[in-house]
Amino acid sequence: MTIFQYGEKEIEYLKRADKKLAYVIDQVGLIERAVNPDLFSALVNSIVGQQISTKAHHTIWERMKKELGIISPAAIDSLPLEKIQQFGISFRKAGYIKSAAQKIITKEFDLQALHSMSDKEVCTKLSELNGIGVWTAEMLMIFSMQRPNVLSYGDLAIHRGLRLVYNHQKIDKEKFNKYWKRYTPYASTASLYLWAVAGGAIEGMRE
Repeated sequence: MTIFQYGEKEIEYLKRADKKLAYVIDQVGLIERAVNPDLFSALVNSIVGQQISTKAHHTIWERMKKELGIISPAAIDSLPLEKIQQFGISFRKAGYIKSAAQKIITKEFDLQALHSMSDKEVCTKLSELNGIGVWTAEMLMIFSMQRPNVLSYGDLAIHRGLRLVYNHQKIDKEKFNKYWKRYTPYASTASLYLWAVAGGAIEGMRE
């Protein structure tokens, strides 16, 4: 299993930059979050996971892997839409996945070119694909490309983590940008800790 790579350099920087986050890091310890270096497989996984529970997401993904083995553009393109839908996803999501596979096969979309782009360019480029918005692009940047400085304003758990750590009622864009700048250039590592807090990793830390 490949995990998101970070270590003492990122931890020490974030602890110096923010005392409250330093407390969280000390309480939680090192976080091992799985990443999927295969961009297409990660893309399909992200589409599958949109607006469903973590449990449902995991079940559908395991079903797809068992059936297909390798989640490749060719494997997806070989399936009719109805078959993709039978894994447990909506007809719309099945269409998004099929469309992405076809665009990659025909070279209309160059997935590998994303590696040479800036974070902003990656978001813009991925948004050209049906069903891919900024949040999905940001999740791909963290959990496939391992980009170091991503904090997602569109992620509800990130908002919850920020509210819990800093005792805010609400996170508006101004507050969000303040924290993103504080965490830069290691906002992705900060994201891991905010997700952990949002998931209940620190007993007694609640809204």
